[in-house]
Amino acid sequence: MAGDPSKGSVCCRARLELAADLVEKATIEDSELVSEARKGSQRAYAEIVERYQRPLFSLVVRMVKAPELAEDLCQEAFVKAFKALDSYDDGRKFSSWLFKIAHNTTIDHLRRKRLQFESLDGDEESDRPSHAQTVADEKALSPEMSAQSSDLGRVLELAIDQLREDYREVIVLRFVEGLAYQEIADITGLPLGTVKTNIHRARKDLAALIEKEGYGR
Repeated sequence: MAGDPSKGSVCCRARLELAADLVEKATIEDSELVSEARKGSQRAYAEIVERYQRPLFSLVVRMVKAPELAEDLCQEAFVKAFKALDSYDDGRKFSSWLFKIAHNTTIDHLRRKRLQFESLDGDEESDRPSHAQTVADEKALSPEMSAQSSDLGRVLELAIDQLREDYREVIVLRFVEGLAYQEIADITGLPLGTVKTNIHRARKDLAALIEKEGYGR
């Protein structure tokens, strides 16, 4: 017995409507979400959190090196951001504004707790072309993209965690989140020249660290 063609039509329409909803959700601009959130839209609040919780956590956990603490600080940053939405300048990039709040929240915590981070001295550089030199090369691919194998990727993750706190932050913002130098300067409050210097030095330290793990050839 043939099925009811109307049921198939309904299912098809439902799938199309779902697909359209997902496309619309994916293309909603930050400015639209902020506008709706200012009006008290819980949907907009939830979408902002969903969109930025991973990038913010990625930044904060690198700074504090404690996942549970990072989650708490991210939640605190979102609360601060939502309370301050009316003061947000619409002419500014929303993600940079949000990252700055997360940065300041984390720095305030570190200052209160007087957490200490280990600084590692880089080894003498090799003249041979190597994975380490690729990471250190400003013109090369980003450290994240340079990790062609899972082993090298794991080593790189561990190496980033061993960088001093201010180096870790700029590396994550630059190569994990893909932010421009000026955006990083705005978020961290550092001069543009300092941002570039820190990234350069961080790459050198990363090169030395992964070379220690046997990726210098």
